[in-house]
Amino acid sequence: MRQANGDVRVGGPVNNRDVAEAHNYHAATKHSYWSVRLGGHFLDWANKPHPHKVYQGLPVVPLPCDVTPPTMAALEAVAAFPSMGTSIRNLAELAQVLFFCGGLTKKKVYPGGEAQYFRAASCTGGLYEIEIYAVCGDLPGLSAGVYHFCPADFALRRLRAGDLRGELARATADEESISDAPVILVLTAIFWRNAWKYQARAYRHFYWDAGTILANLLATAAATQLASRIVAGFIDTRVDRLLGLDSEREGSLCLVPIGAHSPAAEPSEVLPIAPETVPLSKREVDYPLITQIRAASMLLSEEEVRVWRSGFAPSPPPPINRKCFPLNTIKRDALPNRTLGEVIIRRGSTRQFAQLPISFRQLSTILERSSRGIPADFLGGSGTTLLDTYLVVNSVENLPTGAFYYSPSEQALELLKEGTFRRKAGYLCLEQGLGIEASVIIFFLADLDRILERYGNRGYGAAQLEAGIVGGKIYLCAYALGLGATGTTFYDDDVTEFFSPHAAGKAALFAVAIGHSARVPGRVKLLAPGAR
Repeated sequence: MRQANGDVRVGGPVNNRDVAEAHNYHAATKHSYWSVRLGGHFLDWANKPHPHKVYQGLPVVPLPCDVTPPTMAALEAVAAFPSMGTSIRNLAELAQVLFFCGGLTKKKVYPGGEAQYFRAASCTGGLYEIEIYAVCGDLPGLSAGVYHFCPADFALRRLRAGDLRGELARATADEESISDAPVILVLTAIFWRNAWKYQARAYRHFYWDAGTILANLLATAAATQLASRIVAGFIDTRVDRLLGLDSEREGSLCLVPIGAHSPAAEPSEVLPIAPETVPLSKREVDYPLITQIRAASMLLSEEEVRVWRSGFAPSPPPPINRKCFPLNTIKRDALPNRTLGEVIIRRGSTRQFAQLPISFRQLSTILERSSRGIPADFLGGSGTTLLDTYLVVNSVENLPTGAFYYSPSEQALELLKEGTFRRKAGYLCLEQGLGIEASVIIFFLADLDRILERYGNRGYGAAQLEAGIVGGKIYLCAYALGLGATGTTFYDDDVTEFFSPHAAGKAALFAVAIGHSARVPGRVKLLAPGAR
């Protein structure tokens, strides 16, 4: 891989506790008014990476195409906490989970005939750098093994035969949910597929894009009463080796056990494999900042894994000292009954908003439902969060325009400053019209010093992952309410400054804009599983 200029670290290897690495990465990948103008990056369309990882010569297991859509109301599924449930029973149930978190759901044909395929969860730039692998014991219709999921033909390809779940149990220091699950999904990121457009900042996007997939996955598991949990603490080299990854190009991000009550066998020896794949593009450009921060975030032993996930003590929320607006959610019997399956299939990323107001009840419902907590090894339980949530309100009925802080514990919005900030919101969102047009822009910030002190460099990815998951939940809630949503990038330090002094010292992580979608040219065709 050819190296990009300027991304060079001087010195020897670092470990997870050398948190200067995460601070340096975050600072080096900030957007600013001048960085976007002086960066000099251009998109080499002739060298754009292929959107699918294609293995050659591996056994193929077609997934059942008669997938049953989850029928639970989307707003109920998003708000559920699927840490308890039943076991996954067969290949059809696995196909359901895979389709509604990572399958091809839409085909859009633009004027002129160009077609673009969209997946169940949103992704930065539509580049889809997240891959999904399944490690399972014997299931009806699927023998034990390690498999790669390909959305293009809706099929699994077998990388290894045999029950190797015990290797993941060992890699996670016998994490109970891993040891007991019939299927463990592993989400990875292919570095170049996203860095082609976003350069070294792509490392942030790996976690955002994995997060939106996980939001769909957790909701699908809840809707089908499957136990699920996100495990972000593991020995990276063991997981990468099991999947046969080239760790300079692709890395494991998190594990998700699906189901329960199926103890794993004792792990056998895992020999190296190097399955052949079709090249992504003619050439790849290496951004060492990505491989450096990943290497500095790795956990190297079972003891290090245990210490990493031993618990997070959140700081008490800051007191509300200003004008406060308690949430006013839509009453349960008046909530839209759009099912989770319908919402996921129809969900997209809004390209243009109509500049119409949404109701305070809609905003309240989105905030309340998306912030009930995430079952993850780096979060203490329901309601625990690494994030601080801020909003720019452009147009919400019964709410003044201005800047707000959302307190989940108080279930209230605190007015930080009142005023009309549409143009400012557009500037903060990298001078994009979405910030001007949207009814609300939700920004997730975090106290990186506190997070890195507790978790080391790996905490940086964990915070980005949580932001992506909550952002994905907001997507689903917005579409369930008949609204639109889209993730957006931002000018990092300008976001912090705008919400200060309340946000002083915090780092901007992710942003989501919501509002009424405006129609844009193009014909969209909904796709059934396996259809093109």
